[in-house]
Amino acid sequence: MKLLDALKWRYAVKRMNGAKIPAEKMNTILEAIRFAPSSFGLTPYQVLVIEDEETRKKLTPHFYNQPQVVESSALIIFAAKTTINQDTVAEYMQEIAEQRGVPVDALKDFAGYINGSLAHQSDEQKAIWAAKQTYIALGFGLVAAASEEVDATPMEGFDPAAVDAELGLAAQGLHATLAMTLGFRDAANDYLANAKKVRFTADKLFIKK
Repeated sequence: MKLLDALKWRYAVKRMNGAKIPAEKMNTILEAIRFAPSSFGLTPYQVLVIEDEETRKKLTPHFYNQPQVVESSALIIFAAKTTINQDTVAEYMQEIAEQRGVPVDALKDFAGYINGSLAHQSDEQKAIWAAKQTYIALGFGLVAAASEEVDATPMEGFDPAAVDAELGLAAQGLHATLAMTLGFRDAANDYLANAKKVRFTADKLFIKK
């Protein structure tokens, strides 16, 4: 499916049929999320892939009982790191050194630049910044899912504190910011399945100078 056709085909599915996503398609979606860009490339978040049905059932009340949570094949939760400091940067520098085959010392200027930027931000500002990065990753996941003809529903409608508690995220230095269900639409029971996609026309959306 061509990109624009895939984007026109997708919608925020409200009912899914419980069918499992083939492993190859699932891997493609997760790899797209992994390759999503982030500020400095720091990736200040982790991604939980919850395929276990019992875990999704336990989480459903925290998503205000939206049925796609348990009807999906997987629930993806994007969780921002709650501590972002020099240790975070050092870990990233180590990854760069290993993957590019360069000495860590050669990256000290880059590390200093990132640390300098972070030093000017409060903990609250860093939390907001980290949460914003998860939206970029979500976007990549949505597009990848559509290209694989897998339905995906982005979700902000949940209780982050309750999800954190249910999954023990605080102890892992994480905080749930965003979620996405992956699966296949139950067109017979989804009131949006045959609804026309509504978007502003290009002349109303884009401001060209």
